[in-house]
Amino acid sequence: MALQPNPVDIHVGRRLRLRRTLLGYSQEKLGSLLGLTFQQVQKYERGTNRIGSSRLYKISSVLDVPVSYFFEGFEEAEGGVAKAALPSGLAEEPAPFEASPMDRRETLELVRAYYRIEDPLVRRRVFELIKSLGPARVAGEPQGVSGAASEESPPTPSDA
Repeated sequence: MALQPNPVDIHVGRRLRLRRTLLGYSQEKLGSLLGLTFQQVQKYERGTNRIGSSRLYKISSVLDVPVSYFFEGFEEAEGGVAKAALPSGLAEEPAPFEASPMDRRETLELVRAYYRIEDPLVRRRVFELIKSLGPARVAGEPQGVSGAASEESPPTPSDA
């Protein structure tokens, strides 16, 4: 029986993939920048291979994010370390995994295409159009998650 990857390793791998994709790097390019094969990058992204601390530090430097970036959202996404540390068989079975919209390639491609729009006015209009096409905001949902109009400005490339 093969061991399941640790939830922390899976989360760090997802964050690695998210940042790599947002920067437009292929697994091969990132591997080259790190002195690794694309297969090793692939294993890191799946969480099947654990990333050591010195390697994570180098990855954070290459991807221009702090090391803490890779752990952001872990508590909310996975139930945190306390849940992961529970002995198997004593806890309720976890609900089936539902991928975050931020983990989808479509979302990442949309964000990259959005930031390639050079004219701020056109970018603003695209932002407003996309918001108007979504459903109205659901009660209790954080602002900016659904298509409800808000007074917020769209993020700028310097915010990314």
